[in-house]
Amino acid sequence: MTGQNPSDVNGANSADEPEPQPVVHAETRWPMAAAVIASAVLTLLLPDDLRLGPRWALPLAEGLLLVALISGDPVRISRRSTALRAVSIALVTVLACGAIWSTVRLIDDLIHGGSETNSANALLLAGGSVWASTVLAFSLLYFELDCGGPAARAQHMPSTPALAFPQQLSPELNASHWRPRYIDYLYLGFTNSTALSPTDVMPLAPWAKSVMTLQSIVSLVILGLVIARAVNVLA
Repeated sequence: MTGQNPSDVNGANSADEPEPQPVVHAETRWPMAAAVIASAVLTLLLPDDLRLGPRWALPLAEGLLLVALISGDPVRISRRSTALRAVSIALVTVLACGAIWSTVRLIDDLIHGGSETNSANALLLAGGSVWASTVLAFSLLYFELDCGGPAARAQHMPSTPALAFPQQLSPELNASHWRPRYIDYLYLGFTNSTALSPTDVMPLAPWAKSVMTLQSIVSLVILGLVIARAVNVLA
């Protein structure tokens, strides 16, 4: 009897074996959702002249967009969809527009005088709320734009990311399967607003450098003017 060619056997076995599925490193939805809810609460706490539109308008828009995201991709962020991506970008745009509007209105009140700028307590509360809103808005902006968004990062990380974290810059950490989570982008937004420069996260893409520069300028203006005005009021 003629023996079967081993290469034929191996070829048949390899043909029958299913192709390995890519590993999905998805993160939970709740940290990002908590940031959106916190931003909506901060909007409700702002004085009327610092808020874009009626008191309920921005929180309602943010809530509806968040519900749409959770409905389309609940629990863990892993589904890549053009519609969900559009909703995510719309949500970040609403948050950023609200934060920038509040910043501009606060600066105008500090320069020309406003009801909340005559009291140190009211000024610090309003300024702190606006500053915290900008931190949340920019953190979510980084979260959504870096490497195509969280759903894209869950399935594939590019060799050259837009924002390089220490785990990606240090080969000795052996973090080949590491993925940045929302807490990493929140830390980036906070440190960039306090140090007014990159700390441990390096912007590589032009858009990342531009956005981080803009956030540093916004934070510098808010902190500088609010603190200076508060000192004058107390004096």
